[in-house]
Amino acid sequence: MVSEPEILDELRRLRARVPQLTGALTAGVDGLVLAHDTPGVEPEVVAALTAAALGVAVRMADTTGQGDFRELLVRGVYGYVATYAAGESAVLTLLAQDRVNVGRLHLEGRRAGARIGELVDAWEAKAREAKDAAATAARTPPKTPAKPPVRTPAKPPIVRTRSARGSATTTARTTTDS
Repeated sequence: MVSEPEILDELRRLRARVPQLTGALTAGVDGLVLAHDTPGVEPEVVAALTAAALGVAVRMADTTGQGDFRELLVRGVYGYVATYAAGESAVLTLLAQDRVNVGRLHLEGRRAGARIGELVDAWEAKAREAKDAAATAARTPPKTPAKPPVRTPAKPPIVRTRSARGSATTTARTTTDS
């Protein structure tokens, strides 16, 4: 999983820059919480609802020809819920009081979404590379260590010696009977 402390640091810095934020959450597009700073709110519920709203928002943008999803803003009686794209596979959801400057909320939310998206996408790219490397290693048979060539001992050279011939010679006769 992505380094949660890095994302959590970004969420805390964002809440410091926009004091009217009451909560910040990063989740995968599947609705699983990656990191959160949401006191008084159940992050798993917010993440699941964000995923559902994201599905509708993505479909709406696509159907109307508005392009890829970038952000979603919901205004309630007591404040705002803003969701921003954070890379390819994550979203940033911010909870804000009704008195928040919406322009500032969008500016800071977009910036934080981009930074969090970079963190999540980089982690996912690393995870894919590791998975691909593991799959490649599993497909290729393990290399056996190369065996050194077997050396057979050299045959001893055949040494031919001449024997001395004796001075006495024997004459052999062969006879054939007819």
